[in-house]
Amino acid sequence: MTNPTTGTVAEAYRACESITKTEARNFYYGIRLLRPDRRSALSALYALARRIDDIGDGDLPNADKLTGLEEVRASLAALDHATDPVLVAVADAARRLPVPLAAFDELIDGVRMDVTGRRYDSFEELVEYCRCVAGSVGRLCLAVFDSRPDRRDAEYADQLGIALQQTNILRDIREDLGNGRVYLPAEDLDRFGVSLKLDERGHLHDPDGNLAALIRDAAARNRRWYADGLRLVPLLDGRSAACATAMSGIYRRLLEHIAADPPRVYDRRLSLSGWEKAGVAARALTGRAG
Repeated sequence: MTNPTTGTVAEAYRACESITKTEARNFYYGIRLLRPDRRSALSALYALARRIDDIGDGDLPNADKLTGLEEVRASLAALDHATDPVLVAVADAARRLPVPLAAFDELIDGVRMDVTGRRYDSFEELVEYCRCVAGSVGRLCLAVFDSRPDRRDAEYADQLGIALQQTNILRDIREDLGNGRVYLPAEDLDRFGVSLKLDERGHLHDPDGNLAALIRDAAARNRRWYADGLRLVPLLDGRSAACATAMSGIYRRLLEHIAADPPRVYDRRLSLSGWEKAGVAARALTGRAG
């Protein structure tokens, strides 16, 4: 793939890179480690994925959100006629690289689950959701990476995306609950005797520490998903490996902060500092895990 340089397509990629730099607070630290041509392609895929997520998380009535999601789905079926900058860039990336456009359909399906307020009885059901909203993104990234052929590479990319989403879920328990969403499986809540609720200050209520115990248990399970997904890294070229290692390393570091002190997510949206993220990215570029 050559770096896009012509007219409208170049402008479309620049628009996507601007979106990515502004909105991808964690992913951008990894994306910027790619070669310019691959960075442009992944920025285009991120920008469309972000658009889909923003529809689900926006303030419109649910019926309008569902309509908006289906409009995006229809636009994917007509990419060759796109004039929207994000879609123009995605179409160009798909012509140049083996982008699995069906992964965007899976992402839309997952965001529909958010909009309709689906709850998850078992961890297996939660994995189904995570595969739609995050495994799909892992497989989109794989299309941009340079890698040696392996029959399980898409499986590893899927597992890595699912691992990142599990970390998101643990980080955002309070925020999601405030928005009427619960992602922790009912079987886990029952096993630890947890009834999720917010106190009068809007903080997660955990008088007996059962929620903290659940979070530590879920974090241990999450580590296994990272271990499985990171089998992708040795299959990648240096820049692609650095990108994947940086993106996953930031979330793994966040997971360890959560596991070490679960109440830190009870009253805030926990995140790493810019310096800590940059440090993870720098280590990834030298071939070291975050």
